[in-house]
Amino acid sequence: MRATPTAAVVRRPPLHPAALELLHFGLKNARACLFPAYILAMLALTRVVEPPLARYDFLLLACLAMQALMLATGLETRDELKVITLFHLLGLGLELFKVHVGSWSYPEAAVAKLGGVPLYSGFMYASVASYMIQAWRLFGLRFVHWPRPALVVPLGALIYANFFANHVLPDARAFLIVAVLLVFRRTRVAFTPRATPRGMPLVLAFLLIGVFVWLAENVATYLGAWQYPHQQAGWRMVDPHKLSSWALLVIVSLMIVVQLKHVKGRRPRQAQDVVVD
Repeated sequence: MRATPTAAVVRRPPLHPAALELLHFGLKNARACLFPAYILAMLALTRVVEPPLARYDFLLLACLAMQALMLATGLETRDELKVITLFHLLGLGLELFKVHVGSWSYPEAAVAKLGGVPLYSGFMYASVASYMIQAWRLFGLRFVHWPRPALVVPLGALIYANFFANHVLPDARAFLIVAVLLVFRRTRVAFTPRATPRGMPLVLAFLLIGVFVWLAENVATYLGAWQYPHQQAGWRMVDPHKLSSWALLVIVSLMIVVQLKHVKGRRPRQAQDVVVD
């Protein structure tokens, strides 16, 4: 009898360590983006499939369901939910003001709408906080040379206040950006994609997350999440100058998360002892 030839075993070369680490970095970021990605998915779904009730109301119920699921499954704790709720309220307050002065609008009808603002909109801010909380856990975030609260808290308050004051006073955005660069000039964020701790200047992380949020904003406005005045005749790209606004909002968000974690004592301030090359 003739022997049946054995099929050759094809061995795939292992991934280069750098590629493997990049893969872990991407997967962890995707995992941290669960809530923001879910909101975008719901926006896309309700754009092509008419929901059984007003779209904004359906989005509110969908966001509440997702938040309840994340809490029930342990993806977020009760204390983290308090932080996320704070962001929801801060975001809703900003939305009420910005819609009132005409910065953007929500043209669709809804029952759960206050001052022209659908209540689901607060979840878009809360999802940014959710990303930061998840990334903190997944990457084991640490901060080297985090500034004193006496500098961080007033700066965060000024950044948030400028979102309101720039409609009646000169926009202080440029000065605030300079202040951020000065206050956080020595601060680095340490993170672990796979096994080896990595690090980067915190101001660079602010910028990168701001760019990501701006890109997500373009997708969200295309899907009808809200509408800027220049988009009323049809969708157009969000003005790139919004990048600075989102970067500042990210800065405020991270300031709040870090300071609350310090106050809560979950992560004692030992970041000064961390060395990141």
